[in-house]
Amino acid sequence: MTKTAFERITSAAGLFLLALAAGCHSKPAAPAGPAMGALPVQTVAVKLAPVAQSSDYVSTIKSRRSATIMPRVNGNITEIPVHSGDQVRAGQVLMKIDASQQEATVASQLATEEQKKALYDYNVAEVDRQKKLFDAGITSREAYEQEQQAFQNSKADYESALASRKAQQQLLDYYTIRAPFDGVVGDIPVHVGDYATTSTTLTTVDENRDLEAYIYVPTERAGQVRAGLPVDLLDNNGNLLESTKIDFVSPQVDPTLQAILAKAPVHSSPQILRNAQMVTARVIWSTKPMPVVPVLAVTRQGTQSFVFVAQQQKGKFIAVEMPVTLGATVGNTYSISSGLSAGDKVIVSGTQFLLNDMPVMPLGSS
Repeated sequence: MTKTAFERITSAAGLFLLALAAGCHSKPAAPAGPAMGALPVQTVAVKLAPVAQSSDYVSTIKSRRSATIMPRVNGNITEIPVHSGDQVRAGQVLMKIDASQQEATVASQLATEEQKKALYDYNVAEVDRQKKLFDAGITSREAYEQEQQAFQNSKADYESALASRKAQQQLLDYYTIRAPFDGVVGDIPVHVGDYATTSTTLTTVDENRDLEAYIYVPTERAGQVRAGLPVDLLDNNGNLLESTKIDFVSPQVDPTLQAILAKAPVHSSPQILRNAQMVTARVIWSTKPMPVVPVLAVTRQGTQSFVFVAQQQKGKFIAVEMPVTLGATVGNTYSISSGLSAGDKVIVSGTQFLLNDMPVMPLGSS
């Protein structure tokens, strides 16, 4: 055998022995791990709680004392010393209408009154003088009676002029528009220089107290609406502004809305509720026990709501997806109209990882 052949055989044998040695020292393959265990979850036992049975309606806050300001005379507006939203006192000037023509009329009437007064005063003195002369036998009865007639005529003329002047003076007061009571000035749609008539709306004044919530209840609720029903007033975000009660129900149906007007007094400060403010009125018809679950337990798929319930099957627990119908919120819980019963174990943790019929391990109810 040549050296080269011998070297090849020796090299192959060495590789074989190395491979054999490596095989003898290799570790056995690890056994397959156990199947995935049940997911630990926290559960809450469904309980019954009193839940208000209510309906929400759009409501308007209105003042019991509100005035629409319209002029009693025609003319151009010359002054508007107030602005929308101003607080005004009773008698405060809101606007003025050009009264120059009326002022001239009053001045003319006053001059006539003074003229009539002068003649009347003269006749007062003259009839007294004629009476003394008649009593003394110096003048005749005819002369005395003529003076009495002149006195009566001048008296009537003076009283007529006086009444006419007062009427024109009162009419002059109409050219100054004043607040009828303490309140808040509303929108002012007119401007200085505009011509106003007795049908022109100048502004409004609302007393921002003694407020009421106007609630129009559909006629199908006619048999249920009554004085004393609780009402919650809510803002646009559903936050409670005030709790009150209905104190008035109209005996008639509004023909336009086909609804019944109900009123509830409002006692909140002007910083919370104001005249003409729109709010939600939640009329509470009754309360009844209903299942409630934490808000965190509810999941949604489109318009359908679900909860996962831990149910025991063959000694083990699985998560069962239950469709539910949600009712009103009560604090941090939802009331459930259908889908759950008292005692059901609702899963409240790890719901984002759950699948229907997935094994779970309840850790206990909170």
